[in-house]
Amino acid sequence: MIHSLFLINCSGDIFLEKHWKSVVSQSVCDYFFEAQEKAADVENVPPVISTPHHYLISIYRDKLFFVSVIQTEVPPLFVIEFLHRVADTFQDYFGECSEAAIKDNVVIVYELLEEMLDNGFPLATESNILKELIKPPTILRSVVNSITGSSNVGDTLPTGQLSNIPWRRAGVKYTNNEAYFDVVEEIDAIIDKSGSTVFAEIQGVIDACIKLSGMPDLSLSFMNPRLLDDVSFHPCIRFKRWESERVLSFIPPDGNFRLISYRVSSQNLVAIPVYVKHSISFKENSSCGRFDITIGPKQNMGKTIEGITVTVHMPKVVLNMNLTTTQGSYTFDPVTKVLTWDVGKITPQKLPSLKGLVNLQSGAPKPEENPSLNIQFKIQQLAISGLKVNRLDMYGEKYKPFKGVKYVTKAGKFQVRT
Repeated sequence: MIHSLFLINCSGDIFLEKHWKSVVSQSVCDYFFEAQEKAADVENVPPVISTPHHYLISIYRDKLFFVSVIQTEVPPLFVIEFLHRVADTFQDYFGECSEAAIKDNVVIVYELLEEMLDNGFPLATESNILKELIKPPTILRSVVNSITGSSNVGDTLPTGQLSNIPWRRAGVKYTNNEAYFDVVEEIDAIIDKSGSTVFAEIQGVIDACIKLSGMPDLSLSFMNPRLLDDVSFHPCIRFKRWESERVLSFIPPDGNFRLISYRVSSQNLVAIPVYVKHSISFKENSSCGRFDITIGPKQNMGKTIEGITVTVHMPKVVLNMNLTTTQGSYTFDPVTKVLTWDVGKITPQKLPSLKGLVNLQSGAPKPEENPSLNIQFKIQQLAISGLKVNRLDMYGEKYKPFKGVKYVTKAGKFQVRT
């Protein structure tokens, strides 16, 4: 199964390694670095790399690469899911999954990795169980441990480890009982020159924050559950109930967790919330070109589109850009040739535009193709697929919890071709 794990930062430094069987030399990561050099972008590094004696399976999270070394053939998605669990656990324990946070808590990191994987096989990956085994770091606990010489490792086996509901610990008590759900959807889309949709898909997740006493049994129903394709469930969900009634029935873990992730792949169900008018031209045998883009709302269901950022990778022959914008600010990096326009919020009365001249290298041939526009945006209180939570019912406990649902739509890989 998993033999070793290497954590690599964006500079290519291996700042942490963990071996569960025999020690594997760091030189095995040279194959990973070669693949990283060939990839144009960090997100395009192949997740599975075959070497003469090993397989390297990796993920990229929060500007870090988690690279696992496998000696026998295993299902790659199994390893990828485990690596994401490791990153989620670091985020849960330290508040962020960064190089600095991992280095500051290196002892706890090694303790967690030792519990999460036993002789290369996943053992305890649920946050509730891990927090009973290894106490999360606090300033007071760090001071006490340094004075008394004790560690963060718990003395007793977690109660959930031996139950048929391993994701929830026994005896949970809260003064305020709350259940919050975040429906977060990302639009991946490619729009062609004429404004037609070449490809559109919605990737969605429902993240939950449950702080309920005792052992509640929840049922979450939707107005239109048939929208959802390729639904991936947290282990707490009763799959037969979903199959027969399209209702999520579950005993929830305590705290934050991802309830489901899903996809909406039918293009006629994907509403594109923004449009872009663009005119980018480079003249033959000339040292200048024209750049003109305007962005506006298309289908936002009465909600404001905010946090808009347009990123353009300009051709290598571009030296500089002299532009004027009606809203927001722009930066152009003459080294990487990346133009970034921070638009902010769109108001339909006055559409933001960015226009001006592009300076090219003199004598250089005209660029063969126009650059693509990569767009980021956010719409609060809207699930663009139209998914709506109908109701949340609780059984098994007498109290009335406070319930809330929040919707957010964001741009994933949203590209406009010019």
